[in-house]
Amino acid sequence: MKQEIHPKGYRTVVFKDMSNGTTFLSRSTAESRETIVYEEDGQEYPVIKLEISNTSHPFYTGKNVLVDTAGRIDKFKKRYEKKAK
Repeated sequence: MKQEIHPKGYRTVVFKDMSNGTTFLSRSTAESRETIVYEEDGQEYPVIKLEISNTSHPFYTGKNVLVDTAGRIDKFKKRYEKKAK
């Protein structure tokens, strides 16, 4: 392993999956101004918000869920319906 290439200043943070509210504790160098009280130990930590994690990702959950952001699926269907006619 090369020396002096890894970041310094790891700290304990809470990662929160915003799609289902799941939280987990880990270490990170990511900055955050927000804090949260972690339920399992009652201490306050910086929080890093995630859009998706292993608890909500279809690959890990085994559920095939489509997340429709801003009607993209509807736009796609309309575009190809016109070409089929």
